[in-house]
Amino acid sequence: MRHLAILCVRNEGAFLLEWLAHHRAVGFTDFLVFSNDCADGTDTMLDRLAEMGLLTHVRNDGPFDKGGIQFTALKAAAKHVSVNQADWILPLDIDEFVNIHCGDHTLGALHKALPNATAITLTWRLFGAAGQVRYQDAPVLETFKRCAPAVMHWPWRAAMFKTLYRNDGTYRKPGVHRPRNPDPQKLERARWFDGNGDPLPDQFRKKRIFSNFGKDNYGLVQLNHYPLGAMESFVLKADRGRAVHSDHLLGLDYWIERNFNTDTDTSIQSLAGPRNAALADLRADKTLSKLHAQAVSWRQARFETLLRLEPFRALFGRLLMAPASLPVPREAARFMVQHANLARQENDHQL
Repeated sequence: MRHLAILCVRNEGAFLLEWLAHHRAVGFTDFLVFSNDCADGTDTMLDRLAEMGLLTHVRNDGPFDKGGIQFTALKAAAKHVSVNQADWILPLDIDEFVNIHCGDHTLGALHKALPNATAITLTWRLFGAAGQVRYQDAPVLETFKRCAPAVMHWPWRAAMFKTLYRNDGTYRKPGVHRPRNPDPQKLERARWFDGNGDPLPDQFRKKRIFSNFGKDNYGLVQLNHYPLGAMESFVLKADRGRAVHSDHLLGLDYWIERNFNTDTDTSIQSLAGPRNAALADLRADKTLSKLHAQAVSWRQARFETLLRLEPFRALFGRLLMAPASLPVPREAARFMVQHANLARQENDHQL
């Protein structure tokens, strides 16, 4: 079967190869990737990956529908040949990694465990920053291991899911969290199951974007969600803006509602072998390796630039003091003071 992952990215080239390697190891056969106004070379990297036959790249530079950047991309995806040819579809973000717990941890094992499913909800498990301040060019899946507990009662975002669904015509358009535009004549045949393998009530056929609270939804599969990264990376994310609600600025509230570090989960390392092999193959390409290094350098330089601007410097300071964060190393505090002094000197010069 052909499994299609749909991805939207902007200035995230530093994370792209790991994400692609992991989902190839999971069993996705096709990737439809939309890039939006990239300054770090992500779009050039996607062009190279397309030349290698590893994905399909579509530039999504606007203008955008009132729903925003990601809605515009998914609207275009609904008409794309990759979607028409897929047996199963899953829209994802670059900070989301499919984590299957059954069999050999691939999509084939998940389908074997849920042979009657036509839609499977992959509930987020939120991974926090775990006190990481500085951005490093290191695998996300090896750096961030602290997460939310398996059973959550609040906030509601902790129970949000993405939907892996059979492309059998029941739903005619992909959506951010669930497929859209159902065919009323086929809807009765839809069989929704949660990530624990339990059948879901009929209301999930038409609505709901979050799983039930107070239960473990991860028995068979979960969606590892790394929405924060290190504090430096979060500052860049605030600069980039949100893919869905681009007019909503990211602040400390976003950080606190997602920075869970109470538990440790390394289950995604079950695919470390094939993932690392796939990543090594990608890095062996000299063009991709060079583009990755350029994207890393761009992130480091962009952070330096943003910290000279008061809104982002203030955000970084709040992150350092956020109560949910782990203790901040002294060198990070000195780093903050250094840049604050530099910005003050520049402001004095301008005055």
